[in-house]
Amino acid sequence: MKTYPLLVLLVFPLLINAQSGEPKKKQPASSIKQYFFVMLTAGSNRNQDSVTAAKIQKGHLANIERLYYLGKLKVAGPFGDDGKWIGLFIFDCPDQAEVEKLLHTDPAIQSGRLAYEIHPWWTSPIGSFTEGVPKKIQE
Repeated sequence: MKTYPLLVLLVFPLLINAQSGEPKKKQPASSIKQYFFVMLTAGSNRNQDSVTAAKIQKGHLANIERLYYLGKLKVAGPFGDDGKWIGLFIFDCPDQAEVEKLLHTDPAIQSGRLAYEIHPWWTSPIGSFTEGVPKKIQE
């Protein structure tokens, strides 16, 4: 049994990619768009008194609403368990630098109550959280 042709088929694409010198980024299909998924985790400063924590939370929620009405924040919400992840954001921004800038307008992040991780994320720019079954648009 000859395995040489199979080996060439498996190794050749790896050699081509290795010669470019740059890691290949995943290229999503053209019908989807890049967003930024932000995982909110517990920050390093969560020892505020209850009055201060409530004030920070009020500012956090107001900032979420502000970013939503600017069209930058598409999804936001907490998780319902006591796990490591506290909540998430999905941003519609042209680049990660803008996401970072907007995150630093959040009082919970400014105070250290929340920390975050940013990840590029792709999806089709359709859908919503409206209840019921979506109706297909007639073409």
